[in-house]
Amino acid sequence: MISSVSSSLLHRAAVVVLVFGALAACQKNDASAGQVAGKLNDAAQLAGQKLDQAASYVGQQVDATKDAAQQNLDSASAPSLKIDPAALASSAQANLQNAASAANAQLGKAASITGQGLETAGRKLQAWSAQNAGASASSTASTDSADAQKQMDK
Repeated sequence: MISSVSSSLLHRAAVVVLVFGALAACQKNDASAGQVAGKLNDAAQLAGQKLDQAASYVGQQVDATKDAAQQNLDSASAPSLKIDPAALASSAQANLQNAASAANAQLGKAASITGQGLETAGRKLQAWSAQNAGASASSTASTDSADAQKQMDK
């Protein structure tokens, strides 16, 4: 950017020098060669001063922009991370208590379902046992009476 500004200013200064030179040459009064050279020298000095002023201005702007950018970087520090051990421990304890409570509730449900299943299985086993005991008793009774009949026949 600075080189394009300097180049533009040089171009303008050259144009100013040429215009002053042309004006000095076109004057109708009898200007001597020394006067023309003096005017050209004055125009060149003026153009040089303007170039110096422009370069100084550009330098100041670059410095100001650089300083502002550095201040922005300095003020934009990384966020500070603060860890409170007591709050961390409290949060962890609360999470553990919640997990324990949820696990206890699930274990309670599992025990209840298991108890219901065992009760149902026990009733079915009793019914089956009663049914088989009756069949076994009648079969034993018929076996006993057949044995008694055989004993009598002898």
